[in-house]
Amino acid sequence: MLNPADDAFVQKLAEAVPDLWMGVPEPRYLEEPRGRWKGQAGVLAKPANTAQVSALMAFCHAARVGVVPYGGGTGLVGGQVCSDGPAPVLVSLEKMTALRAMDAQSLVIEAGATLQAVQDHAASAGRRFPLTLASQGSAQIGGCLATNAGGVNVLRYGNARALCLGLEVVLADGTIWHGLKRLAKDNTGYDLRDLMIGAEGSLGLITAASLRLYEPPAVEGTAVFAVTSPQAAVELLGLAQARFAGCVSAFELISGWGLGFLRAVGPEVHLPFAQDPDWSVLIDLGLPAGMEAEAAFADLYEAAGDRVTDAVVAQSAAQAAQLWQMRESIPLANRRIGAISSHDIAVPVAAIPDFIAEATVLLNAMGDFRLNCFGHVGDGNLHFNVFPAEGRSRSDYDAPPVMEAVHKLVVERFDGSISAEHGIGRLKVGELARTADPAKLAMMQAVKTALDRRGILNPGVILSAPHKA
Repeated sequence: MLNPADDAFVQKLAEAVPDLWMGVPEPRYLEEPRGRWKGQAGVLAKPANTAQVSALMAFCHAARVGVVPYGGGTGLVGGQVCSDGPAPVLVSLEKMTALRAMDAQSLVIEAGATLQAVQDHAASAGRRFPLTLASQGSAQIGGCLATNAGGVNVLRYGNARALCLGLEVVLADGTIWHGLKRLAKDNTGYDLRDLMIGAEGSLGLITAASLRLYEPPAVEGTAVFAVTSPQAAVELLGLAQARFAGCVSAFELISGWGLGFLRAVGPEVHLPFAQDPDWSVLIDLGLPAGMEAEAAFADLYEAAGDRVTDAVVAQSAAQAAQLWQMRESIPLANRRIGAISSHDIAVPVAAIPDFIAEATVLLNAMGDFRLNCFGHVGDGNLHFNVFPAEGRSRSDYDAPPVMEAVHKLVVERFDGSISAEHGIGRLKVGELARTADPAKLAMMQAVKTALDRRGILNPGVILSAPHKA
């Protein structure tokens, strides 16, 4: 259906958009963090402004050449690499980083700016953009929105969707949608902003965004509590929310396997307990003026009773950073161990203990595994990852049945999601088709066909079916 971005196409594109930067992509543009795919591209394009993106898209649409957006390359489901089919144009918006506007409540910034840059702009005005990811130094805000990134502060502030007020988007045929209004309320028909967020570049290329800013909490504190079980963790969350309503910024579940992996393979980080507990939770509180974080954590510890066996409260910003470095290093340790199958799932918060118990029984019956479960208790998003037994390799196992079993349990038993924050990309296209409501798939297909009738936008992502003009 699609044509390749071959030499003849590239020559004509250079004539049609003469100021557009184009070149051969370096290897880093054709890789993804887990090494699952090796991408291909006929050319790498780096537009300098929205007008160039529009001209590029119009030319690709007319020529029926695929376009793959590259937003920092930190995605974990292969949405940024195209490993087969006709060679596409790879589009990076890294030259588009301008801060277009900012006030106390919001800012407007181009999509190629990194998440860290957005946070720095907000901080310069005494405000906070609360989306926080381990990869924020390289993840671009356009990619964060295209994947509806979550992170650790969803409990208090919501995911990327909740933090976005408006978008500027270039559609498949080059049409520019000017949707950068900075309004909390705009009830004028279909919410096209929400349609584009989470679409992984399959419906349009986000070129700029209007983002919410927040006043930082007057008092902040971080602590890690050793808990007796996932059930105790969920109950502790309820206690924290009851005592500090609206002030719990993050509440992260950590298993003993995750800490054990850090001890075994690094990276070398400070671990808070001499003996790793089977389960612990990392908590961030953002409190109003007049409250003390240490006293708040002491109150929570006392209220928890026998649900908690130990606690460490950060006494400084540096100690808080150490605790978060521990949490953010767990995925890297996982990568060094080598997972058989990784699962970014969501279930209702109250169902977290039952899911962990049932999934553990299910997998223990399937084989000899180590299970590292960690994630965002406050929003029900767990990273339930399956590893080979000690002394064995992931090549000794058949991964697809493991993923299918976990996803079946998530969807059929717990009415959950097979992708809470990473997206579908290319990794989970088959799993989405297998587990999603047929009506949902049909609606998604209709939207895709309506907005990208030639199927040039990130082909093979989310939906695998070809699209005819």
